[in-house]
Parts: sequence; C-alpha cells; structure tokens
Amino acid sequence: MQNNSIKNIVILGGGSSGWLTAGVIAAEHKSYQPEGIQVTVIESPDVAPIGVGEGTWPSMRITLSKMGVSETDFFRECDASFKQGIKFAKWVNGKDDDFYYHPLVLPQGFNEADLVLPWQSIRDEVSFADAICFQGHLCERGLAPKQITTPEYASVANYSYHFNSLKFGQFLAKHCGERLGVKHVIDHVLEVKSADNGDIAALSTKQSGDIEGDLFIDCSGSAALLLGKHYQIPFISKKHILFNDAALAVQVPYPSEDSPIASHTVATAQSGGWIWDIGLPTRRGVGYVYSSAHIDEETVADELRRYIEPSIGREKAASLSFRKIPYDPGHRATFWHRNCVAVGMAAGFLEPLEATALVLVEASAAMISNDLPATKDVMQIVAKRFNQRFSYYWDTIIDFVKLQYVLTKRTDTQYWIDNVKPESVPVRLQELLELWRHQVPNKYDFPLAEEMLPAASWQYILYGMGFVTENRSTQKRSSDFAIFQRYRREVKALTERYTAHLPTNRDLINKICQVGLRRL
Repeated sequence: MQNNSIKNIVILGGGSSGWLTAGVIAAEHKSYQPEGIQVTVIESPDVAPIGVGEGTWPSMRITLSKMGVSETDFFRECDASFKQGIKFAKWVNGKDDDFYYHPLVLPQGFNEADLVLPWQSIRDEVSFADAICFQGHLCERGLAPKQITTPEYASVANYSYHFNSLKFGQFLAKHCGERLGVKHVIDHVLEVKSADNGDIAALSTKQSGDIEGDLFIDCSGSAALLLGKHYQIPFISKKHILFNDAALAVQVPYPSEDSPIASHTVATAQSGGWIWDIGLPTRRGVGYVYSSAHIDEETVADELRRYIEPSIGREKAASLSFRKIPYDPGHRATFWHRNCVAVGMAAGFLEPLEATALVLVEASAAMISNDLPATKDVMQIVAKRFNQRFSYYWDTIIDFVKLQYVLTKRTDTQYWIDNVKPESVPVRLQELLELWRHQVPNKYDFPLAEEMLPAASWQYILYGMGFVTENRSTQKRSSDFAIFQRYRREVKALTERYTAHLPTNRDLINKICQVGLRRL
C-alpha cells in the first residue's frame, strides 16, 4: 500500500495552465510542508507560452483566493483589469446598432421567477439584458464592479478579469515557488520512461536527470507530449461545428495614458469570423478569429486594420504588425489515461469566444485536486469519473459557443450562411433549441450540480440574438407580468445607485495599484 501512495506530481509545461494547476494542487495538498504532496513543474527554456488568453470567468476569483494570491498584487503585477461580461456587436444582423450583452450578474429574481415571457411583450422597447440586469449599464459607462473600500475578491457586481497572460504565468510561477513549495525545473525533456505496467515512471531531462512521479499532468500545449505523443490518444476535431481555425492578434496602444478601459470584452462579428477587443491598463489586446475556409489572411488583415483605425488613426494602425495563431478546434478523445491527465491546450482548444480555455483549466485543476487519488489502486476509478465529466463539459461548451453562431440572421457572407446549416449543429443543441421554442431555459435542462454555465447564460445569448419562446396556452404564476415589473423596478433602482457611486474602471485600477484593496 505504501508504494502505491500518490505523493509526487509532475507537471510538464508552465504558462497559465501549468501554473494554475500547480497552484491549485499545491495550496490544497500543502506542498509547502514536508507531509504534503510534492509538485514539480518542468518548463522548457525554449518553448514560450502562446500568450493570448487574456479573458476569464468569475471562477478565477475563487481560484486565486484559494491559492492565497493577493488580488492587489495580481492587479499590480499582471496588468489586470475588470471584466463584467461580453458585448456582442453585429452578430444578429450586422447593422451598426446591433449589439447585446452577456453580463456576469444573474437576472434579477432569476431563481424566483420566469422573466423571459413577460419581457417578450415589451422586447421592442428594451433588450433582455437591460430589462432584467443592471450590469450592461455599468459596462456602457466604463464603470468598475466595486469600490476601493470593497475587500479583495468581494464585489458590488459580479466580475472576472482581463490580464496580460505572459505576466500572469510569471506571477503564478513566483507565487507557487515562494509561497506554495512548488519545485520549478527549467530543462528539456528528452524521453518519457515507462513502468512495466504502462504507466509513466519518469521524464528524462537533459540536465536534471530522471524526474520521477506518481501522477503526470500534461500542460505541454497543443503538442500534448504525454497524452498525445506518448500515449497516442487521438485528437477529435470539431471543425465541422466550429469553423474558426486561426487568429491574427495584435497589441493596440491607447491614444493617451488616461484613455478609458472597457470593463467588458467586445466581440464584433466580421465577414469571416469575429474580432475580440480586450482593454488592459497599458494597452488593448485585439485579434480577429476566422475560418480559413471562408476568408483569406489578407482580407482578415484588412478588416482588422479598418476596425483599429478609428481609435488610433490610419497611420498608427498601418504600422502595427499582426501575429498569426493557427489552431485546430477540438479535443482529445480521453483526458486522463493511466497516470497521465491533460490540462489546457494539451486537452484541447475550441476558440476564444466566451473565454472558455482558462475556465476549463480551472475546472480540471479543481477536480484533479479534489479527487486526487490517495493510492494508484483507485487511479482508474478517478480517471473514469474525470473523463465522463469533462467529455460532458466539452460538449456543453461546444453547444454554447455554437449557439452564438446558429441564431444569426446574417446572410451577407457564406461564413454566416454555413454556420446556420443543420449539419453543423450538434444534435443536443438542436433538441434544446426545439425545446426552448416552447419553454424558457432552466436549471433542469442541465443535469450536473457543478455545471460550467448557469441557465441564465443561455438565456442572455438566446434572447440577445432575437430568439422567441412561444407563450403557453395556459398561464404560470412565475410568469406574471406584475412580478416582472417588480423586478424591473429593482433593476432600475440598482442601475441608478451603482452608476452614481461606482468609479470608472481605470480610476479604480489606478487606486488599487497605489493603495491596494483591503484583505479579509
């Protein structure tokens, strides 16, 4: 029994995925104490992180807090800003006034009433998000989700982050090494050494010799050196559902040091994909995600420059250089095989929409940490549970991302026409859309206690895109218009209060960097 104990975890690859995973496990399993789990991260000196994953979900606040990270230090060292949702522009019909929000705050009264059906009777007067949530108004005004007196990780409005992903990886590496007892090895891995039973026994490195482990976590990016290359777990492409397979990325300067910082991601639809626009304190991160089967790189670059020009001028926009990032949307057939589990791009990648990459890393790290096998005797039971859950998670995210394409009314390019063809829509999503023509999305549509997305997120996208749920022939108490009006009055009151007292995104970030937030 003693020889089968899990005491030593080896993570191949750093970056956001590797260090988040290391931090979550090390903090929970006391790697900083002699009796804790030993966690080692091996990073190649030559492989640089991709460095474009700058958006997160609110779960990141919980993750960082559990790791013992100071939110003030995080803002100071990671070029971080607040994110309160996503503004989708030109996704429905492509017109200039076509936009809607996916906020991070739940609809007012979400757990007590069905607000969709009564809202539909006034849908021409107010958008769904604005009718039942105050957060879009904060975003339109560039306001922060809290005040300087609000403690670390606490909020007035639910929020997540934008940050410089390269700085984030370095920040986590320092925190994990200095505070959590994680061992950091910078070396080349030359060989994967196998045990007699087929498990990985050790990773042989150029300068540090054999690094043995009981569990190996593959965070080696899309190369998937352990799960893909060593174990030959096949990759399942989802390009027939999600067409985008490349991006052009660029860093855009602000016109001045005090330019407003958007408190949301902006996702603007284009002829062959969409452009992300993320505001950091020192710059904007901008990129065009596209389908190479529908548009060529030169046209993408032209459209991207035209998008950037209004904010910095034609001359400056012309001087910017773009970085191409090709990828294949999809994931591994299995995520945990024998004593190896893949996290991050080693497990898969779909596309940047909705910032699902890092939340999958968080969810993977959390489940690995929570279900960490005490001995190798139960490793395969844990692996089976992990694979079942994450197969469901990946399918759910594929459905959710596709939802934002399949409801478009755009027919101006073949890209948008192809995105609504039934053969590109997963069967489960087709069934849900048929169901939702007759009833509003609710928690019973999603069976897990720990779902990736609340039903509210599906509602924000559905009704932001113009979807219509038919009224029932009979009435329901929870859909009474009087209840809707009461919650709408609450939203208006909250909007007035928060817009009058919350600081701008930039003002709060500046103050955090100067004086810091109070720690609980």
